[in-house]
Parts: sequence; C-alpha cells; structure tokens
Amino acid sequence: MMSIKENDSKFIAGTYARFPVVLAGGKGSLVWDEDGKEYIDLGTGIAVNTFGVADDEWVNAVSKQAASIAHTSNLYYSAPDVTLAKMLCEKTGLKKVFFSNSGAEANECAIKAARKYAAEHKGSDFNTIITLKNSFHGRTITTLSATGQDVFHSLFTPLTPGFDYAEANNIDDLRSKVAENKTAAIMVECVQGEGGVMPLTQEFVDEISKLAKENDLIVICDEVQCGNGRCGSLYAYMNYGLSPDIVTTAKGLGGGLPIGATMLGEKVENIFAPGDNGSTFGGNPVCCAGAVSILSRLNDDVFEGVKQRSDYIINALKDCGGIKSISGMGLMLGIETVKDANEVIAYCRENGVLVIKAKNKVRLLPALNIPFELLERAVNVIKNAVKE
Repeated sequence: MMSIKENDSKFIAGTYARFPVVLAGGKGSLVWDEDGKEYIDLGTGIAVNTFGVADDEWVNAVSKQAASIAHTSNLYYSAPDVTLAKMLCEKTGLKKVFFSNSGAEANECAIKAARKYAAEHKGSDFNTIITLKNSFHGRTITTLSATGQDVFHSLFTPLTPGFDYAEANNIDDLRSKVAENKTAAIMVECVQGEGGVMPLTQEFVDEISKLAKENDLIVICDEVQCGNGRCGSLYAYMNYGLSPDIVTTAKGLGGGLPIGATMLGEKVENIFAPGDNGSTFGGNPVCCAGAVSILSRLNDDVFEGVKQRSDYIINALKDCGGIKSISGMGLMLGIETVKDANEVIAYCRENGVLVIKAKNKVRLLPALNIPFELLERAVNVIKNAVKE
C-alpha cells in the first residue's frame, strides 16, 4: 500500500516543496504527525489558524452552520455574510465588503475597483497601479503582475500590464513612479511578508497619504498576511494612522477555512454595479460563520497579548549568537540567521518546532494566543538551532 507521501507525489501537481511531515491532527498550538510525534506550531498554516488548530469556538460555529446550510450562492441572501460584513465595516470605518475565496481574489477585486474609479474620475488611461519591490499580492496572472518580485514573473509572461514598482521606504522613488505614470492607485503591504517580513516606515506611509491626496489616488492596503490581529492591531495599517480607500484580507480572517474580503471605503463604496464582479463561493455561509467567530474575539486584550508575545520573542533572541537581525511586527517576525535558514528550519522540525521561511529568513507566525509556556519551549529550540 502506497504511503500518503507516495500518493501525493503520484497524484498531486508538484507545485510544493513539502516538508517531510504528514500532519494528522492538533489542538491549539500543538500538532502531531501520523507517527504521533508532537510539534509546537509557529507557522499556523501561514498565518491562517488565528487561534490555533481545532479552536473550540470556531469548530462550534462552523459545525452549526454546516449542519444548517453550507452553501447558497449569491443569488440569495445569507445571514452569516451580512453579519461578517457589518462587523468588518464597523471595526474599520470602511463602507462595503466584497467576499471571495482567497487573498489573490480579494486583491483582484481591489485592482478592479481602483481602475474603475480612476477611469470614471480621471480617464481610462489612468490605469497604472504602483506597488512595491519585494511585495507579494497573489498567484493569478494579474496579482503576480502586481507582485514586485521578478522571481515570480519569469515563467508566466506576458503579464498583465499596468503595474510599476517603487522601492519600499524610498520616498523619492515612490514620488517619481507616481509622476512617471498615469497612476490610479498605490497598493502596499504595511509589513511585507513573502518579501522578507519587512515593515514600512512611518515616513513612507505618510508620503503615500500625501501623494494620494494630491493626485486623487486610491490607496489599497493588502492585509492578507499582516492583518486580523497579527501585527498587534486589527489591521496593520492602523499602526500607522493610515486611512486606506480599499483594504484586502484573507488567511487569518477565516481561521482555517478559505475566505477573502475586499473592504471598500467611501470613495469606492458604490463603484461596483450588479455584474461587475462575482464569486461562486464568495460569502460562503460556513466560511463566514468561522470568520465571525474569529473577528468577534479580536479585541484589545488579544492585541496586547500579541505585543507581549512579540516582545518576549525579540528580547529572547536579539542578543542570541547566530542571529543577524529580527524584523517584522507583532507575531509576524523574520529572523535572519548566520546559518542557512533551511538548516535552522530542519533542526527546529527535528526537535519538535515548526517554523517556515521568507526569502533568507526564518519566519514566525504563531497563533495569536499561543501559551507562553509553549512559546518559551519553542524559543529555546530556536536558540539551539541558530548556534554556530
């Protein structure tokens, strides 16, 4: 009988370089493999399992909705998506929400909204969206085009036109890119995840606001990875005092089920008419019920806990031999190590801690409520892993 790994290799497209672990179950911040080996999970499915694995409140909400009605299509009204949309708008001050299935789809919607707004207010030739070098916005052809990393572009040309890339935290470069193009919008991650867990500076974010006001630009914040409490506030842009016109999110919003959300501010709240956009599974009742259970618990106490855990990790590791630097915000951290990151990740895995990678860094994305006892154990493993 073929193993799970062998059947995966035979039947699943080879798009993932998987770690040699078959995860079979878990609870909270502990997971275990098919052989019963236990791991402390500092990856959370890449910032998805907001309150850990098999969170009781989330499981109950999802199970109750699944037993009622699992799918309706958007030809009908559904209570869970209305409840979730209302919560998102009230918590952000944004006005309307479009639901989809993923961060990439949420970003596609944001791009559509920004271009339609610019076409109606400035002319159809004002269609360029400025993103940042080292950004990551998704894997569709258009969101790959928005992604400012050549490594994601080379195999899939021709890309969707209408994007230009400014250097993150370089105000002069951003100004020049806005001036050189007929610009519709500026689209940024306040903390670049796949680009190396790098936060934007306050000065750079302030310049985005200034340029947007001067040029009637739409500001899009991609909060797919850095949002939903991960950076110590509901959304990372809130740490900068920024007021975006469009906010996209996914990952941790669903707590373990696929959901994307594009939140539209006052300038674009009515930009879409019936038929302008759609998604068969967008606003799926089960996914929205799970998201309501997550969002209802993202409060100041959780955010304070995120900051405390972040401070603990940084203080415990910052002077540790074998670590060059620590970047990021909240519980979205990147550790640049003297050793190759892959070697550190392998050591951690062998010793019961699951961490992942971002460029040349070890990336930490633990559950927002990971118990301090588990966090301390995991940090001690990391300390041993980075020793030269």
